[in-house]
Amino acid sequence: MNIKNEASVDKIRKDAEDYFRGGYFCCEAVMAAIRDNFELDVPKEVIAMATGMAVGAGHSGCMCGALNGGILALGLLFGRTEQNGPKDPKAVKCMELTNELHTWFKEASGKNSVCCRVLTKEFDMGKGEHKEQCVRYTGLCAGKVAEIVIREFGLTNTDEETA
Repeated sequence: MNIKNEASVDKIRKDAEDYFRGGYFCCEAVMAAIRDNFELDVPKEVIAMATGMAVGAGHSGCMCGALNGGILALGLLFGRTEQNGPKDPKAVKCMELTNELHTWFKEASGKNSVCCRVLTKEFDMGKGEHKEQCVRYTGLCAGKVAEIVIREFGLTNTDEETA
């Protein structure tokens, strides 16, 4: 898969937030921001693949959709397509990076949880009170995925060039 050799983590974070505000669910917004900013040569259907992961997986309230989108993006970039067993280096690496994202998000949420229900329990979901928090989580996840991608592929974070 071709990948752009530089990206701005700040732009990816902002794009994900804007995509969410513009009408995508959190998970779709993360996937779209990663796909677009790294100029991945994959069809837009990878965004559609994320749709069902919204609101904790189909409105079930389980794992945060923004985190789900980040996990899908990592799988797209680091996952495997061959049945090489659990010790396959690609599978091992992808699981390691996914665990890193999961652990990071649990801490970054400030609620020591990745559960959508826990993260949004003080909000009336029917009134949309959760939206700004979810926009923030979406940006955070997209940014963290971007940091991991930049680190792992040895790419340039253009934010650091201007700092």
